[in-house]
Amino acid sequence: MFFALTSDQQEFGAAVRDYLAQRFDLAAVRTVVENPSDDGNPASLWRAAGEQGWTAVTVDEDHDGLGLGLVEAQVIARALGAGVAPGPWRGTVLAADAIRLAGSDEQKAAWLPKLAAGEAVGAFTTRGSAASGLPVVEYGALADVVVAPAEDGLPGLALVTGATASPVGSYDGTTRLASCSGGTAEALPGTTVVLQRLLTDRAAVLVAADLVGIAREALTRTVAYDRERTQFGVPVGSFQALKHALADLHVGVTMAEHTALYAAARGGHRARRRRARRRRRQGQEQRRGAPDDRGDDPVHGGIGLHWEHEAHFFYKRAKRLAGQYGDVAVSRERIASLTVGA
Repeated sequence: MFFALTSDQQEFGAAVRDYLAQRFDLAAVRTVVENPSDDGNPASLWRAAGEQGWTAVTVDEDHDGLGLGLVEAQVIARALGAGVAPGPWRGTVLAADAIRLAGSDEQKAAWLPKLAAGEAVGAFTTRGSAASGLPVVEYGALADVVVAPAEDGLPGLALVTGATASPVGSYDGTTRLASCSGGTAEALPGTTVVLQRLLTDRAAVLVAADLVGIAREALTRTVAYDRERTQFGVPVGSFQALKHALADLHVGVTMAEHTALYAAARGGHRARRRRARRRRRQGQEQRRGAPDDRGDDPVHGGIGLHWEHEAHFFYKRAKRLAGQYGDVAVSRERIASLTVGA
């Protein structure tokens, strides 16, 4: 069976990539990374997210969204990962998804149009609870609404508003983290299975797409660098050890891209095994690409270790995201459970 993005989906992804290349390149990313005290959400980039429909992608048309699906959302996520773009896009989309899937009519009417337009910032976390506090929330300081577990150990979700946020440091300068406490919690009524769906069917897919975007862009930049850098009078990319390593990485990244796309396109129980395999592959490719735990630095030589080089943007972002919603070990456990039973 031939499976690929449609022309419309390809154009959607190209539009996001083109915007980042023309208006928010790595120089702009560096500005965010080197100013950890700011909110990490450049106004022009967030405005574009709202105007171009990035935040409205999965919101239904009745609530001013585009009414598209997870495939289109992962197209955006992959482009944002390739550009190591900062901002609360993923948290806003997941918060909107939770409200769309589990919210009351009143909650949907109150929040979905604002989230779709980028007029409100959303966040999503599975750490802590609305009752006991939320220790780590991406863009928690900016969030108008946080979707979080209602109580420790229970499957229900709640909307948290008006929480007090305190900054939490991160080695990944392309994000901002905060702990949140207090505020007002309002239960989402239809949450029996929504938390698991958000984790396995949606949050993990969007994180995976971000990771494969990072992986492809980092590999592309590495290949370009190894074609230009010379040693002993020839490009270092002509050395057999590097050629074989980069070829293997290309195969691994390509497989990760395909499995992430297929996982986004599939739904229900049958897709969970493929999602778990996708997470395992991505974790494996990240580790294969980092033989000495320095990402793509080894094939950049000494320059890859410099703060002035962009390699660490990709590596730190990938390192932070790799364990979210299930690392390699968790994915293997999930594969075993879905294949041979608990």
